[in-house]
Amino acid sequence: MKMFASYEDLPRLRLPLGQEVFVSDSTLRDGAQMPGVVIKVKDRLKIFEYLHRIGIDKLEIFLFTRSDKEAARAMVECGHSQPEVTGWARSNLKDIDLVLKMDGIRETGILMSISDIHIRAKMGLKGRVEAEEKYLKALDYALDHGLKTRAHLEDITRADLPGFVYPLVSKILERDPHCTLRICDTLGLGVPFLDACDPYGIPEMVSRLLDLGARNIETHIHDDFGLGTANSLAGYWHGANWSNLTFLGIGERAGNSELEKALLFLVQRVEGFQKYDLSCLSEFAEYVEEHIGIRIPSNKAVVGGNIFAHESGIHTAGVIKNPFIYEPYPPELVGGRRKIMVGSTSGTEVVRFKVEEALKQLMNMDISLGKDDWRVRAIYADIVRLYEQELRNSCISDEEMRALVEKYFLFRSILENETHRMEENGRACERDVLSAKTCQREEGSIEMQGPR
Repeated sequence: MKMFASYEDLPRLRLPLGQEVFVSDSTLRDGAQMPGVVIKVKDRLKIFEYLHRIGIDKLEIFLFTRSDKEAARAMVECGHSQPEVTGWARSNLKDIDLVLKMDGIRETGILMSISDIHIRAKMGLKGRVEAEEKYLKALDYALDHGLKTRAHLEDITRADLPGFVYPLVSKILERDPHCTLRICDTLGLGVPFLDACDPYGIPEMVSRLLDLGARNIETHIHDDFGLGTANSLAGYWHGANWSNLTFLGIGERAGNSELEKALLFLVQRVEGFQKYDLSCLSEFAEYVEEHIGIRIPSNKAVVGGNIFAHESGIHTAGVIKNPFIYEPYPPELVGGRRKIMVGSTSGTEVVRFKVEEALKQLMNMDISLGKDDWRVRAIYADIVRLYEQELRNSCISDEEMRALVEKYFLFRSILENETHRMEENGRACERDVLSAKTCQREEGSIEMQGPR
């Protein structure tokens, strides 16, 4: 049996249908609708550059306000082949005209609210027939003016799939066989399970759209039940070739499927997705936190501050020996940095490691110590005492470790050396006194003898 001793040894998964898949981003469209978030034009352009560095295939953007148009124009003028900048429109001709007026944008999404509650209560329409006429009219207008289209089937997991959605999809595909059909799980009600009842099962939904002749299927999943990313990946697994995501999962309510999670899964776990470069993800997250003001939990997958932080004795000892033991992917893959930390659950092995690290910083020397070194044991005892006496509720910082190392390795050594020097000086003085007394006795003896 093969032994898994490194990341390279782990087998990769394969998409069952083997289709080529892509990623589109909605951070600057749906993500920007997150309550309390305002993304300035300069920040939109910086996010665009990060998406370019990663290799994202497309992004979508609103074109309603002056700042929307300014940002879109600047992105198009960058000349990047990816991400392709695409528009977004409601099912009315004025919205589509906004897309047509933006030079360089050749594709638009068209919102098609398909649940009865949306058709009647939100749209104010009489029913499904009027909704279908409205949506197809907008689609025809976009196609007649040369735009590529995406049909955003909003609130699909509360819609009548066989009675309304699938017949509407057939009419969409008659008009545009290449139209990207977006499965919009607007309230996160979808599940990634096979054989789930309608209208919840994402696998069944994707399969039915394929049966209807869809060539391009995209998932757009909200995360209200915490299944956003799982449902996006399930879409791929059953034949979708696109997923629409937001960085950090930002968006309305609980947000959307998380771009960084889906990308990491594809790149690290699935065969054939090395086209995406994840090395700037941690930097991207730091930028968003600092400039957009979105707090990132320390335990958030991929980009959280604790993802490569280790404190407990068993885990740190393992990671020090070989990171593969307790890290599912190397930090450099996502631009992260490993942190070995000392806390209430740390053992002498991590203390020894941090002592060596501090000594290198203080003395610029590589020094190897055993964990039974009395100074390591003394530092460990000092740390244990802090936690046992409940004087501490956080990890020991690197600065504090350096202070402990100075105490036991430098100041103690200086004190011992000074004591040793004083003892040597004292012994030398004693020798000098004895020598002087001996000389005096010898001189006195000579005088007593007198001249011969």
